[in-house]
Amino acid sequence: MKTIVAFSVLFVGIAAAQADEKPVALKNAPGKEAVENTCSVCHSLDYIRTNAPFMAPQVWEAEVNKMINAFGAPLTPAEAKPIIDYLVKNYGAGG
Repeated sequence: MKTIVAFSVLFVGIAAAQADEKPVALKNAPGKEAVENTCSVCHSLDYIRTNAPFMAPQVWEAEVNKMINAFGAPLTPAEAKPIIDYLVKNYGAGG
């Protein structure tokens, strides 16, 4: 019984924390909608802004390819290109 109560309290705490989560606002530029609709299915868009200072163009490309090849993101190369372009132009290291 104590386990059920503990899990219930934990679940309510997590749900409350998620309810307070603010939406992530990305830079408004071509490709933004593709990033929001595709990337946010699996992870927070905070990842983009948090890692931007470290992500050179080739790193963003490798990261998107990793999402496709290692994690199964359902993207064709044609669908991935505007996402990579958006990330490089708007969140590339030094950008």
